[in-house]
Amino acid sequence: MKEVHIFTDGSALGNPGPGGYGLILELPGTAYKKEYAAGFKHTTNNRMELMAVIVGLELLKEAPLNVTVFTDSKYVCDAVEKKWVFRWEKEGFKKQKNQDLWNRFLIIFRKHHVRIKWIKGHNQHPQNERCDALAVGAAKQPNKKEDTGYKPQTA
Repeated sequence: MKEVHIFTDGSALGNPGPGGYGLILELPGTAYKKEYAAGFKHTTNNRMELMAVIVGLELLKEAPLNVTVFTDSKYVCDAVEKKWVFRWEKEGFKKQKNQDLWNRFLIIFRKHHVRIKWIKGHNQHPQNERCDALAVGAAKQPNKKEDTGYKPQTA
């Protein structure tokens, strides 16, 4: 089975505020490497961290694949690796933020054999640093998309 590495990062300037994600797809043992990024007008850092993983998985044209996702997001990593997201799903995502994205994640996650690996952010990891630059750059671009699933917290 083919193996894919996906490096991801998300950013929100102000959190909430303008945000973006960046990701790199690599096929280990080959020269294949693609970068993707997108910016959103108003969102959160956690949404962008999760969006980067989702989009990376959605870009895969074959299934199933062995996929390793590298993220500096404890939110994403722990939710999957500690199986919290599966409990949240069983409970109907009651009181969980980002339900729209977690549902979208679970659909694509189940098409592959996915491992999520946490890497320390801002620690000179080349792909993580590049993803960070892509995410921040996307957050600063004009003509950003609407994050239609973002619901601002009400007091």
